[in-house]
Amino acid sequence: METNKVVSFLSLFTSVGTLLCCALPALLVSLGLGAVMAGLASNVPGLVWVSEHKIGVFLSAGILLFLNGIFLWASRNAPCPIDPKLRDACLSGRRFSRNIYIFSLAVFATGFTFAYIIR
Repeated sequence: METNKVVSFLSLFTSVGTLLCCALPALLVSLGLGAVMAGLASNVPGLVWVSEHKIGVFLSAGILLFLNGIFLWASRNAPCPIDPKLRDACLSGRRFSRNIYIFSLAVFATGFTFAYIIR
């Protein structure tokens, strides 16, 4: 269960990394905010590193999202406690995890679109 939590958090953060590397610069430049992008690149040096290593970022994000999907699928019918409060917490946590996973997939797809499809 602890591995599932770690993979969930890492998949969310790596998918956000794909947005930062590819979608954010494309959005800012397309809106005519190139100076803002230049300012971000000079003040946040990690942004340039992520953009330079986008293949690794996308591979790690994709692998983590795949593993997270497997963990969510495997635990979809896992039993929850009988106590009503604990059961409700279990079910709401399961829904929250699924929603975060779907959000992570959407972020990953957006970053992938800007990085490899729309150039």
